[in-house]
Amino acid sequence: MNYVLSFVIGLLIGSFPTAYIILKKYQNIDITQNGSSNVGAFNSYKVSKSKKLGIAVFVIDFCKGIVSVVIVKFLFGNQFPILMIALIGAVFGHCFSFWIKFKGGRGLATAAGGAIIISVPILAIWIFLWLISYAFRRNIHFANFSATLLSAALGFSIGDVMNKYTYPRASSELEFSILLLILLSIILIKHIQPIKEYISSNLKTSGN
Repeated sequence: MNYVLSFVIGLLIGSFPTAYIILKKYQNIDITQNGSSNVGAFNSYKVSKSKKLGIAVFVIDFCKGIVSVVIVKFLFGNQFPILMIALIGAVFGHCFSFWIKFKGGRGLATAAGGAIIISVPILAIWIFLWLISYAFRRNIHFANFSATLLSAALGFSIGDVMNKYTYPRASSELEFSILLLILLSIILIKHIQPIKEYISSNLKTSGN
């Protein structure tokens, strides 16, 4: 039952549609109908042309991950699966918010917030991979997708090392790897469309 409650708590907190509310309030813009329609910080910045609003969305979405994990930690104890399930719920809620017809962001800020509490190595590895990927292609969506996919792969290949520096630790490498894979799979799903557009754009460019 604690696992279910942890997921529901994360889901409710994560589903708060930060970008939608902020852009509606301050610029009367429906972000789900503008730009990429992504309800996240990057699209908020592009649509609003305001760094302040983009940063505000990022910070609040980041905090959704932190708050979800901290609340569940307080209620049910400091156990890796409980905390990860809360974060999975928060990221899922953010990506598919029931408040805005199951639209949402891509989950990176919320996942990063939770990772700060649960496993800094996950976040550090993702950032390192993102920097390499971005330097290679100079495209944010390519970097997001690549870093997330590679982090999931590393969760299985060096999961024991990552788990060693995680607090609280998972009871086994398999538990660590599977829960990490579920979390990152949600993020990958939300990046399918932009990565398709990126590949299509590159194919057209190379064909000209």
